[in-house]
Parts: sequence; C-alpha cells; structure tokens
Amino acid sequence: MFHKEGFKIIVVAFIIVAAVVLTADQIDTAWIKYLLQGIAVVILVLILQFFRNPKRTTLLNDTQIIAPVDGKVVVIEEVFEKEYFKDKRLQISIFMSPINVHVTRYAIGGLIKYSKYHPGKFLVAWHPKSSEENERTSVVVDNPTYGMVLYRQVAGAMAKRIVNYAEEGMQVIQGEDAGFIKFGSRVDLYLPLDTNINVKLNQTVKGGVDIIATK
Repeated sequence: MFHKEGFKIIVVAFIIVAAVVLTADQIDTAWIKYLLQGIAVVILVLILQFFRNPKRTTLLNDTQIIAPVDGKVVVIEEVFEKEYFKDKRLQISIFMSPINVHVTRYAIGGLIKYSKYHPGKFLVAWHPKSSEENERTSVVVDNPTYGMVLYRQVAGAMAKRIVNYAEEGMQVIQGEDAGFIKFGSRVDLYLPLDTNINVKLNQTVKGGVDIIATK
C-alpha cells in the first residue's frame, strides 16, 4: 500500500524506468545495458519503499501519546516552547531517515486548536536549530483528558515538501494520517511537564503503534 502523496511520483517513475529499460535494451554492450537497467530498477524500488504506507492498528487511549512517525528518538529534554505555549514543555523528537515510513500520524486525538506553516531553511534534521529555523508546520491538538499537545513536522536537508492535513477546528482521531514529509526529516512533540516518558534516546519507534508517553 502506498501513500497518496506518492501516486504522481510513482507513476512518473514507472514511465521513466520503463523508457530507460527499453532504450538500454538497444545497447549492444551487455554490461552497459544491464548496468543502466539495474540502476533504473533500484531507483524505482527506493521510490516505492519511501512512499509505502503500511496499515497500523492504533489502540485508542486518551492517556497515552503514540509515536507520530517511524524513526529514532534523538531528543528528550525540557525546553521553553516559544511559538504557542510560551512556557516549558517536554520535547521528544523523532528523526526519520530516507528509509523510514514518512507518514505522520496523530499522536493523540482531539480538537485542532492551531495549525501553521513556516517557510525556512533546510538544515540537517538533527541540527539543534532545525526546529526553529527549518521549513516546518506546527499543530496543536487539544485532548480533554491529556491536555494540549503540540507536534511539529520539520523538513530536513533533503526534504523539500511538508504535507499537513490538520486544520483548525478539525476533530481528529489518534493514529489517523496527519500528513507526510518527503525525504529525510523529523517530528517534534511538546508535552506537558507532568508527562511520563516511555522511551529512551536512540530508541527506534513505530508510528501509530508504540506508546512514547503517558499521563
């Protein structure tokens, strides 16, 4: 199953690869022909795996924060959140490499109170300043049990487009598709200070499934 954000790219990739394979088939030198065809097929496979959208079953629970994306936990710290809360929050950041599933899912269900896109730079996603200087979207979900949670999609050095489906006033369900980031990136979560963290630095998590915090 592939994400809808990749449909056009996948179709174009199939056409280009088919053209390369057919054109290369006319080359008399066998190793050059097979090399070109092999490279084309490998590129197609990489594109297909990047846009994969595996079905995940989320056990809904308003006292739990689930991982919004697949990837590695790279930040767990208390920070001052400047954009919306303007107070201290617990930040958990998950870095996605190009081989990770890049679907963003809602970490908690509730009412969208805030959704804003910020143009910016394309620093490497693990850079400390990427959360404030890179292209990004910030979304606040208000859950009556857990409270308000902000998540931020952050573009990386390779990411050139962030897709965000959250709109203010929407009622969203935990684990549902919230967007997509194309090529290498990260997602930051800003949680209440009384949150219990269930993950450790460098731990690999699965979006829509793994519980990363409870209250």
